[in-house]
Amino acid sequence: MKFPSSKPLSCSYIIIFSILLVFNIFHNTTGITARLPNNETVPAVIIFGDSIVDTGNNNYIETVVKCDFPPYGRDFNGGKPTGRFSNGKVAADFLAEIFGVKKILPAYLDPNLQLQDLLTGVSFASGGAGYDPLTAKIVIKEAVGESRTATILSKSIFIVCAGSNDIANTYFSTPFRIAHYDIPGYTDLMVRSATSFLQELHGLGARRIGVLSSPSIGCVPSQRTLAGGILRGCSESANQAAILFNSKLSSQLDSFNKRLPDARLVYLDIYNPLLAIIQNPSQYGFQEANKGCCGTGKIEVSILCTSFSPETCTNASEYVFWDSYHPSEQTSKILTPIVLDDYIYKFF
Repeated sequence: MKFPSSKPLSCSYIIIFSILLVFNIFHNTTGITARLPNNETVPAVIIFGDSIVDTGNNNYIETVVKCDFPPYGRDFNGGKPTGRFSNGKVAADFLAEIFGVKKILPAYLDPNLQLQDLLTGVSFASGGAGYDPLTAKIVIKEAVGESRTATILSKSIFIVCAGSNDIANTYFSTPFRIAHYDIPGYTDLMVRSATSFLQELHGLGARRIGVLSSPSIGCVPSQRTLAGGILRGCSESANQAAILFNSKLSSQLDSFNKRLPDARLVYLDIYNPLLAIIQNPSQYGFQEANKGCCGTGKIEVSILCTSFSPETCTNASEYVFWDSYHPSEQTSKILTPIVLDDYIYKFF
């Protein structure tokens, strides 16, 4: 069940085929009922994206961007590292729970994944990686029939979460893009990439697609350290890039919805809710928002955040960030419903 990783956010027709095949086998015996507008039901939550919603796929990919070791996962069911970039659950888990599907969203590449797990969705997200198409869309239709394919995909919730790595890492931290693009040009490139991916999803039959905005990436601890000056303020250049990208992304989704009346592409603003938490942590029950829990909290992430990291906090729920880049479980638990509250009705 392992697929090669390559360019980010490309649909894998084989992956979707696997899900649809399992749905076809069990659709008469398993159903999910959630309290949603218009008495709608959601059979599955399927997530694409980066490390923010990776539930363990990077464990099975050849990459240095891993977190399958302590102290990651120390507050997750028994304290076992699962490959989630957090001390516990991540947003993907809370999204599945909010839509009434299940409380833990498994990683697709997990070798212990059961057929029943596919019935209610998985995460394809990967910290810094994605999947390439492996075969044609016609394979799906030939396997399960066009009618069933359309029904299954049209009622599932697809969530796409990406953009922060493009801005923080690819553009501002390496010379490969900044030498050829100014910020407006680069955000145009990002929107074109997102548009292409969303068109692929729609072409497969997905109709309920939530697209998360870029967060206030300039205010995460690592960006404060790298670009915030001696006082470690927020990186305004990174935040302005995120704001510009978000504006273009929102407009593109509006255009999609006008051209595709059968679809519900929902822009999910995470920039402002996260910024509100960072600027007023005590209002949300946090004590620290400028550094993460792991180590010094200023630069440690992935392989730099280990059980040997000094100064790691004892109570991650007091911190907005778990490491220097990723939110703590408590932040994801608070932030995810805030983001969805104003938009969930738009999916139906």
